[in-house]
Amino acid sequence: QVQLQESGPGPVKPSQTLSLTCTVSGGSITTNYYYWSWIRQPPGKGLEWMGAIAYSGSTRYSPSLKSRTSISRDTSKNQFTLQLSSVTPEDTAVYYCARDRGLISGAPYDYWGQGTQVTVSS
Repeated sequence: QVQLQESGPGPVKPSQTLSLTCTVSGGSITTNYYYWSWIRQPPGKGLEWMGAIAYSGSTRYSPSLKSRTSISRDTSKNQFTLQLSSVTPEDTAVYYCARDRGLISGAPYDYWGQGTQVTVSS
């Protein structure tokens, strides 16, 4: 049973950098052929894919967030992290980490973290 858990501060001030860590248990983040993703959901809106780091360590980002987003990993701790710089109130959302099976059809995400609320406010 794979489990993911997000951790990090909730309130963030405008212009600061948001930093979240996802800790994975029950499976290795280097296992072929999974992708470890960050997804967010602003209030009243749908899910937005932010980016992912693959089992190989390669990264991909949403074009709208690429300039502000960085995803990295620590394989010794079985963790991957999200950094989102220059945050504004529009970045307020519930942030999730999830495992992506890389499927073309069907549900791609088989395991999700519980989600963590991030509020950007002065």
